Amino acid sequence: MKVSDILRVKGNTLYTVGPEEPLARAIDIMAEKDIGSLVVMDHGDLVGMLTFREVIQCIVTNQHTVGSTVVRTAMDDHPLTCTMETELDEVRRMMLERHARYMPVMDKRMLMGVISLYDVAKAVVDSQNFENRMLKAYIRDWPASEDSQPTAQL
Repeated sequence: MKVSDILRVKGNTLYTVGPEEPLARAIDIMAEKDIGSLVVMDHGDLVGMLTFREVIQCIVTNQHTVGSTVVRTAMDDHPLTCTMETELDEVRRMMLERHARYMPVMDKRMLMGVISLYDVAKAVVDSQNFENRMLKAYIRDWPASEDSQPTAQL
């Protein structure tokens, strides 16, 4: 399974923010849309990722206030990315290694979407459920062999 398979099911709704946008506005967007991340874009280029983790760290650093902080101050400016062709096993390894919950999907310089650890886990569970159903159907329809037929007693 590849990242493109996840995005095909998930859809392509994207939420972005600029690096000079007030952090308070970004937090409002995240709360309003009920999302855990925003991709930070500047002049069409990916420049960072803002997740609730960065927001919380910034608020704690600023003595529990957002104030006039801008997104650039809080964002991760070296986000982990993948492509549409990245295998799901590789995405899982990358996300676990970096403790990343969200990953922008890129096609060269174009943002194609964002996948979350939830999306990855759901894809794995869905795939396993499908495989289990296929195996159960195969076992249920198992052809009877001649050797397994009971023989008549004479």
